[in-house]
Order: sequence, then C-alpha cells, then structure tokens
Amino acid sequence: MKYSLLNIIACPMCKNFPLKLIVFDEKTYQRTPLVEKPFCDLFCGFKGMYVKELEEVPCDACLKVEVVNGVLICEKCLRWYPIIDEIPRMLPDDLRRSDDIEFLKRFSNKIPEEILWSGKPYNLKNHKTL
Repeated sequence: MKYSLLNIIACPMCKNFPLKLIVFDEKTYQRTPLVEKPFCDLFCGFKGMYVKELEEVPCDACLKVEVVNGVLICEKCLRWYPIIDEIPRMLPDDLRRSDDIEFLKRFSNKIPEEILWSGKPYNLKNHKTL
C-alpha cells in the first residue's frame, strides 16, 4: 500500500478521516517518481500530518515505499483494517471474516491494546488468549 492512499481513504463504516496507520513492514523500491509536489493535496500519510502543516513535502521518498504489512485504524469507531502483502483490506463489517483474529494474534505485539481487546468488528476479548 502506498502511503499516499491515506490522502483519499476514510473509514468505510463511519467515514472518519484520516485513518491512523501503523506499519509493521515496508519495502523500498528504487524508482524515480515524477510528480508535482505536493502529490497529496490534504493528508501526507508518510509523515502522518496534514499537508498544510508540513514545511517540506517528502513526495520523492514517499512514492518509493510500499507498506507490506500493517494496520489502518479508525480512531473514531475503533474499527481496524489489516494490510497484508501490500493490500489494505477495507471491507465493511458484514464482509469481514473471522480469520482477522489470526492477524491480531500474529501482530499482537505491534497493535495497540485498545484494538486488540476492543476493536471492531473482531477483537481478542471473546477469543482464547494468546
């Protein structure tokens, strides 16, 4: 997933923007991005800040990086969306699968406690402990 995706996505359930990104693994590619700066017009996911708050935009560095594994969190409704193999899985609750529990267990040392135990639609509260 490109960091720049955070500029255009919101929580599918409550429409909150921006989402919080926690990166577990990332990969850098040797590319020469040819873009006008700023590439993102509202939110810089690479810096985790609104573009208007930045003194300098890091577009060249940002567009070379892919988030391989991580999680997107809606701080308003506590829904979380896994990023697996560079693909964010941003499905509404009724299309989510309970195998998301395995994701929580796998990355439990990197996911905030609030999401582990109270996140929606799945959390570890009602499942066997780690």
